[in-house]
Amino acid sequence: MLPFLTKKKDVIGLDIGSNSIKLVQLAKVKKGYRLVKLGVIQLPPEAIVDGSIIDSMTVTNAIKELLAQQGTKVKDAVSAFTGHSVIIKKVALSAMTEDELADSIQWEAEQYIPFPIADVNIDFQILGYDTEGKGQMDVILVAVKKDMINDYVNVIKEAGLNPVVIDVDSFALENMFEANYPVAPTDNIAVVNIGAAVTSINILKGGVTAFTRAVTIGGNFFTEEIQKLLNISFKDAETLKIEGTVKDVDISAVQPVIDKVCGNIALEIKRSIDFYLGGMPGDYVTKIYLSGGCSKMKGLLNIIQERTALPVEIINPFSAVEFNQKVFDPDYIAGVSPVFAVAAGLAMRRAGDR
Repeated sequence: MLPFLTKKKDVIGLDIGSNSIKLVQLAKVKKGYRLVKLGVIQLPPEAIVDGSIIDSMTVTNAIKELLAQQGTKVKDAVSAFTGHSVIIKKVALSAMTEDELADSIQWEAEQYIPFPIADVNIDFQILGYDTEGKGQMDVILVAVKKDMINDYVNVIKEAGLNPVVIDVDSFALENMFEANYPVAPTDNIAVVNIGAAVTSINILKGGVTAFTRAVTIGGNFFTEEIQKLLNISFKDAETLKIEGTVKDVDISAVQPVIDKVCGNIALEIKRSIDFYLGGMPGDYVTKIYLSGGCSKMKGLLNIIQERTALPVEIINPFSAVEFNQKVFDPDYIAGVSPVFAVAAGLAMRRAGDR
């Protein structure tokens, strides 16, 4: 979060993931947003591990190369943390104003954050006040270690950009969803972002984040299982996963492994939904949306539908975004759009947003 913006001007949404960096630039227009820039660059293995930047020079150079490819002149960037690098907790506190909570947040958060408060940056979002006269309110607390924030800020600065906001992927997905999909105040929608190393499971209540959970399973698990099964290199396994073919490899042997990982992801989604609904008697989730690089993995959508008994859809973060079809091929945008869900949400951040 950490909002430092002072003007409502365009920013670059920079989704720095374990395997790649995604860039989206959007212009604010009368009816919403217009797509200006869209690009992705791959990162070598071990450059980023468990959300921590291990090889800062490699990450910085990748950002520079991506910026050069896109030719953008915008210098303000918004990025995000994901997975276990972020602590997000929904808590019930005594009702108070936002200003009062801002003054007392360090003390309130201390009992929920398993790190010394001096070592973390804390932000919050008030979800709502109770209507039963109990004098309480629901709040989302967010904490990120300061040294991790500094690592991200430094690589972005070294790439020649001005890091105006460091957000959380869950809230970026919330922004993206709100801009593209109508939602009723009572709707519970699950937005599941399947990254390379982490799957982020988020439930939006009336379009606002009400529950979030990170699970250490993602696209790399497909690759690793294929690699072990066929005794091939990680690179060949990744190619097989993405393109469906590698020389001298029988593709039919791979589908059971893919189905196994898909089943594990589906199980974690169901567990998360069941846990959330356990505290919401009489409530229910109406739909699941998938985003991320592996959201289109063969069989995944059907397996999740079967295990959860809920409708599942691949998300399109540009469904309500204008774009010039002479610049961006509509078929290409449709094919890659789930990969850019977080980056699109980041590019929608503006001054004054929480």
